[in-house]
Amino acid sequence: MTESRNPDSMADLSDVAARIARRELSPVELVERKLRDIERLNPILNAYITVLAEEAMAAARAAENEIAAGRHRGPLHGVPLSVKDLFWTAGIRTTSGSRVQADFVPTEDATLVARLKAAGAVIVAKANMLEFAYASVHPDFGPTKNPWDLTKTTSGSSGGSAGAVASGMDFGSFGSDTGGSIRIPASFCGIAGLKPSYGRVPRHGMQALSWILDHAGPFARSVRDVALLLGAVAGADPRDPYAADVPVPDYAAGLTGSLDGLTVGLTTNFLDSSVDPEIRAAVVQAADVLSSAGATVREIQVPELEGDAIAALMDILLPEASYYHRDWIDDRRADYTETVYERLQAGRRTTAVAYFAARDTRERIRAAVRDRMREIDLLVLPTTPMVATPLESTTLEVSQGEQDLGALIRLTGPFDVTGQPALSIPCGFSAAGLPIGLQIVGRELEDGTVLRAGHAYQERTDWHRRRPAVSAD
Repeated sequence: MTESRNPDSMADLSDVAARIARRELSPVELVERKLRDIERLNPILNAYITVLAEEAMAAARAAENEIAAGRHRGPLHGVPLSVKDLFWTAGIRTTSGSRVQADFVPTEDATLVARLKAAGAVIVAKANMLEFAYASVHPDFGPTKNPWDLTKTTSGSSGGSAGAVASGMDFGSFGSDTGGSIRIPASFCGIAGLKPSYGRVPRHGMQALSWILDHAGPFARSVRDVALLLGAVAGADPRDPYAADVPVPDYAAGLTGSLDGLTVGLTTNFLDSSVDPEIRAAVVQAADVLSSAGATVREIQVPELEGDAIAALMDILLPEASYYHRDWIDDRRADYTETVYERLQAGRRTTAVAYFAARDTRERIRAAVRDRMREIDLLVLPTTPMVATPLESTTLEVSQGEQDLGALIRLTGPFDVTGQPALSIPCGFSAAGLPIGLQIVGRELEDGTVLRAGHAYQERTDWHRRRPAVSAD
């Protein structure tokens, strides 16, 4: 590995934050360096739609002045981050990766963005994404390339966020997850990505896909950093009726490194022949690492998460998405990609009976999984059944066989249905040098336990320390 062009670019967010707090590192200098990294790397990776150079420098100067005056706001103060381009940013266009919204400039920040700014974070860019987070790249924006292999996809829909974090263009990002759109890109890019519990992070000002299934959550290169990011944005919001009105713990303080007293279920029905053998082996080995951290590991099966879960997800997602797009589907027909347009039309054809049957199935699955997890604190399973796929497969049709949408979200989508917190972290690499993702799932609103397990794993392994070929190093 060559000497780093910027010794801070690939550091953990928590380490950079500590140096800023001690006034050993200038937010202005850090953001200047990061903008240079972006100038070099974004033309290669296409991870960002809009780079906010002027706004970022102004925020960095403000952070530096506040810190110098003794008004340090916390661990995100002066730290460069990005957000997926479906979170509203006041006065800055928010495209949702679509031609339909290409000129949309919100007049207010999304709650998540406002909370990041209140914490002193510096938003350097709006991250690339699939069109309306709906499994297709719009040619106006193009795909994000995987920094581990430029011929591979970062997947989606939050692929820009994952590619940016993995390559060191920022220290953390936020995306959305409706069927796996945080965890799948995190897995393909070898970083940590958390789909928090349903309602844990408010979604006001986030372009919706499905109000029943949408989640907002963070990406970072370490679980400790994910904990810091989650703590900054979690909590009730009167503008989001689905936001959970429960206390927000200090997630970072709960990362003890020990899993004593926890029972982990190695979910064997998701380790079948449809999962690549290299991935199966890596996940089984990861369970052994969790055992060495003090957890009791049991092999279990959770059949409730199979079959009906993905069918219910699709019968909820399709009509809800079409409802959100009802004013555009006909008037802006030519501005959609064919894949998204066909999916919106399919949602129109979904009957009310099918939709409410799926809602009933969702509640049945949630109740069954709660009951099964009374004596199980965590589930572990692969994040995806395959490693990163060729770049052209970023657009996924529902019936393309082994690499179709159903296969891709089979291991992630059930937890959008149940609303449980689910974390993807790297747990190995394939023979071709592509990251393998481990998924750790907890009980509803027990996000802290999931993060504790992920951190304990990372204390005992170094997969998350490996850097891709295309990076700020």
